[in-house]
Amino acid sequence: MKDLKIYAFADEASGQIKGQIDAMLRNGLDGLEIRGVDGQNISDISMDKAREVRRMLDDAGLEVWSVGSPIGKISIESDTFPAHLDKLRHTLDLAQALGSNNLRMFSFYIPDGRHAEFRLKVLDWTGQMLRAAEGSGIALCHENEKGIYGDTADRCVDLLDAFPSLKGIFDPANYIQCGQDTLRAWALNRNRVHYLHIKDALPDGRVVPSGCGIGHIKEILQDFRALGGGAVTVEPHLSVFDGLKGLEQAGNRTRTDAFSYSSGDAAFDAACDALKKLAGLAEA
Repeated sequence: MKDLKIYAFADEASGQIKGQIDAMLRNGLDGLEIRGVDGQNISDISMDKAREVRRMLDDAGLEVWSVGSPIGKISIESDTFPAHLDKLRHTLDLAQALGSNNLRMFSFYIPDGRHAEFRLKVLDWTGQMLRAAEGSGIALCHENEKGIYGDTADRCVDLLDAFPSLKGIFDPANYIQCGQDTLRAWALNRNRVHYLHIKDALPDGRVVPSGCGIGHIKEILQDFRALGGGAVTVEPHLSVFDGLKGLEQAGNRTRTDAFSYSSGDAAFDAACDALKKLAGLAEA
């Protein structure tokens, strides 16, 4: 698996782009799924800021694999869509400036139990977003996320079947948090997944380093690679508590409580190390 491209949400190591670059280089990563930049969400930065970030990443030999945008994280029932569509258009411009070919998006927050009621509206809004992206060279990539229309494997299939140009992002921890079996979710979606978010969780939903939860990440990663998949994004989401300097529990698989770390950098490094071990890129 040496050819596996590993990217990350490095804003979990540092809010500053310089610190993110340091974290990626320290862990030997290929680049960034960019989400937070110097105190701003990626979708809110200016074009000048995007060009500045691109220069810094180019100088470091790193790339932006995907724009980890919040597009689609609005209420299908109460939010207005035209302004959000304008935000998508700006984010597509940013993606081009950053040299990214992918943009992460979601399928709108749905009131509890009312997915069928809002399905056609979800399809309408999603279709408008895909039309806005036509000709940009940027692929819209849907992530399964708790609380949205596409939070379960079956509804992700529904969206991907409805829109052949829409690509899938597979996040095991998010499925666990929605009460989904990740192996069943993978079996249903495996042929439409563009890339993986590497994030594992315990049965109660608490996020842990990959391989320490019930996400079956090793098996899913192996099958993804066998299908020709070549890119993953590390998304640590690990607990950080000030004052617990030097605490490192990533190797203790007998613990049932959440893992904790002394800093964002420590949590980020632990998440990267866990993935590398599962992928056979580091000693277990």
